[in-house]
Amino acid sequence: MKSIVLFHGSNQDFDRVNLEKSRDKRDFGRGFYMTTLKDQATRWAQNMLIRNGGLWCYVYEFVLHIIPDLRVKRFDRLDSEWLDMVRRNRVNGGIQHNYDIVWGPVANDYTMRTIALFIAGIYTEDMALQQLSFFKPNDQVSIHTELALSCLQFGGKEIHGE
Repeated sequence: MKSIVLFHGSNQDFDRVNLEKSRDKRDFGRGFYMTTLKDQATRWAQNMLIRNGGLWCYVYEFVLHIIPDLRVKRFDRLDSEWLDMVRRNRVNGGIQHNYDIVWGPVANDYTMRTIALFIAGIYTEDMALQQLSFFKPNDQVSIHTELALSCLQFGGKEIHGE
């Protein structure tokens, strides 16, 4: 069994992950999103605090135990398959795939303009991929099912002020 340490940034204090509270129309669909990069999770928490208010930023640490029963999709780069998944999930909402876990590049402030132009039909897939080739994105790991959630072990949390 492979295990990986992941981080989640939020402006919300919680004791357990509830997939029903996940936001819709995200890169890999409605789910619980984490990253292997603690600094990125901290920035996510700060952004959530700025956008949605609150008093504190929370950075959670988890260990994900990847068992053979899990359906895991991993994208190693910004390619046409990744771009299509992001488009389908951002346009249609919900979960537009059958994976328990999806791991791959995050559409961030640097890539969102290109993705928005692709979704709007202004950029073709080739044009979008050409533009995206200039970026080295950070990663994200999303959990979409209760089975995957059962493989997630809480490792602790840090609380940061405004």
